[in-house]
Amino acid sequence: MNETLSERPATTDMAKIIYVLYLVGLLTGLTTLIGVVMAYIYQDDAPDWLKSHYRFQIRTFWIMLLYAIICGLLTFLLIGALLFVVLAVWWIIRCVKGLKYLDQKVAYPEPDGWGF
Repeated sequence: MNETLSERPATTDMAKIIYVLYLVGLLTGLTTLIGVVMAYIYQDDAPDWLKSHYRFQIRTFWIMLLYAIICGLLTFLLIGALLFVVLAVWWIIRCVKGLKYLDQKVAYPEPDGWGF
């Protein structure tokens, strides 16, 4: 009586919820923080391809925070306000690309990247 242990099927629901929380975070801010905490919590139990999404989400949060601080400092030179718009576009593109790869159930190609 040999029972094979099958790996628990990977569910993309939590990663998808985090991407949505990130997008809503453009309006509220708080949901972004909730999303990154969820990414830290769920990354350990995920299969490797899904871990790349959680890693991408965590890095997106921290990179965004760094960029936002830089934009905030540059508002004194009147260029920061424009850079906040660029930052919002960067954020949206990263989330949409992440959702696209998640929907295809493939790993995010370069989760450590800084660009789009």
